[in-house]
Amino acid sequence: MAQADPGILRDVRYEPDERPPAALALGLGFQFAMLAVAGIVLTPAIVVRAAGGGDAFLSWATFAALAISGVTTVLQAVRVGRVGSGHVLLMGTSAAFIAVCVTAITEGGPGLLATLVTVSALFQFALSARLSLLRRLLTPTVCGTVIMLIPVTLMPIMFGLLTDVPAGSAPLAAPVSATATLVVTVLVTLRAAGVWRLWAPVIGISTGCAVASVFGLYDVQRIAAAGWVGLPAGGWPGFNLDFSIAFWSLLPAFVFVTLIGAIETIGDSVAIQRVSRRKARAIDFRVVQGAVAADGVGNLLSGLAGTVPNTTYSSSVSVTEITGVAARSVGVCIGVLFVGMAFLPKFMALILAIPGPVAGAYTIVLMATLFVLGMKVVVEDGVDYRKGVVAGVGFWIGLGFQNELIFADSLGVFGGLLGNGMTSGGLAAILMTLFLELSRPRRQRVRTPLSVDAYPAIDAFLGKFAASRGWGKAMSERLRAVGEETLLALVRKDEEAAGQPERHVHLVARSDGRAAELEFVAAAAESNIEDQMALLGERTAGEPVDLEVSLRLLRHYASSVRHQQYHDTDVVTVRVEPPSQSA
Repeated sequence: MAQADPGILRDVRYEPDERPPAALALGLGFQFAMLAVAGIVLTPAIVVRAAGGGDAFLSWATFAALAISGVTTVLQAVRVGRVGSGHVLLMGTSAAFIAVCVTAITEGGPGLLATLVTVSALFQFALSARLSLLRRLLTPTVCGTVIMLIPVTLMPIMFGLLTDVPAGSAPLAAPVSATATLVVTVLVTLRAAGVWRLWAPVIGISTGCAVASVFGLYDVQRIAAAGWVGLPAGGWPGFNLDFSIAFWSLLPAFVFVTLIGAIETIGDSVAIQRVSRRKARAIDFRVVQGAVAADGVGNLLSGLAGTVPNTTYSSSVSVTEITGVAARSVGVCIGVLFVGMAFLPKFMALILAIPGPVAGAYTIVLMATLFVLGMKVVVEDGVDYRKGVVAGVGFWIGLGFQNELIFADSLGVFGGLLGNGMTSGGLAAILMTLFLELSRPRRQRVRTPLSVDAYPAIDAFLGKFAASRGWGKAMSERLRAVGEETLLALVRKDEEAAGQPERHVHLVARSDGRAAELEFVAAAAESNIEDQMALLGERTAGEPVDLEVSLRLLRHYASSVRHQQYHDTDVVTVRVEPPSQSA
């Protein structure tokens, strides 16, 4: 069954709603912040350097990125209305945006970057509000393919940094510094365990900087000249509102990467729920929507400030699982520390002085990890030949267009749009997925009031559906029984909200070989059917016996039950196997 197992208890010292001692929260917040701060500052530094930006804009972009990461980390923890996850989710600059941000600055300066990030952030708010509607199109296969294409688009920038040294530097300065960074980072990652593995990037970068300083590549003067406390040397870059060809050609790529960032946030917000509770619960997709909305706020603020967008950091999940502390107060401490560090120019200069070869080697490890993550997302979804074609063709189309190997001289005005591998490959994957969805066996659907009186209509609908597929009596009866028990479980939820307007349920049925998939879509309620099924046998006095009977029967007849709760929408998906194939 696709529900949480209440018998599994995790070693969680403090759940999100619990309050650890202030000293513990501050200490863990400092450790979390130190793990993430280098990556947050280094990403905009790589973007500005690769695009040929000046020191003034570099100073502003890193300041704004760190301050916004702090504000949104606090927002994720405290949850304001429907914005925020209510969990410890670190926010920081997204490496996925490096390639498109470099192109934007090169084509139209920081103003174009600000405009593109601001506009694309609006799509993230739309995604958060209508997350349930896109669950069939933004599949793990599509998302994993686009994630794999991010390193492809970044390759020229990544390898260009490896030789980015001042004129007159020793011939071995760049290769030795880059090699030291790469080797140490990889060795620590491969051999270290526990929390030490999380420090691998910091150890590798520190080693690379030490080697680079021997060759005179580490800019000590920048650190000496920076003040201890103050504002950045540069200022707000403003907007570029020309809406030129560069804007329209880059906007789809920014939207794609924004969606990828949102998908990463979705994965992180699901994972953080799994490690933040002692007793397993079904995933609350309202928490996921809140995390995506907070991510959207961060991207909007990044656009308004003219810096690189942000996303959640997966290290939040790893560190929370290792420490067993998931209290929101830790997230608040992390965010406050980020904001404080943004006003320490000498601390910022310490990171900005990192030489290009060191930053390039660090980015190689980062992008290699990102590529494997994309592969993992695709594989974990279960690769059949259809998904294999979507992922494989989409990836190679993106690779071909990115490297101008496909119709480079024949695209005309579309060359700028399709020349980005994420855009062309992602678009190809989405179109193939849309074709698969439209060409699947025709769905049958019915809409009824969500009440016990609707049972005859649903029973008749499922009987006709089974007959249209040529299924026998046993499968038909099983299907109708599942429909009845799912409806009763949803009606019980409706009765909990007495006095509310009448709800309706949309039932969609489709076949998958010899199996059936039923999807019940209704207005949202509070309790979760997966959680209720997981708690069978722990019923307390006063709970309705007939509800427990319905849940037990549903667990018996269905091969899987998944209940996704969104704001204003409940989606219950039930898979029914033929009796001879069911456990």
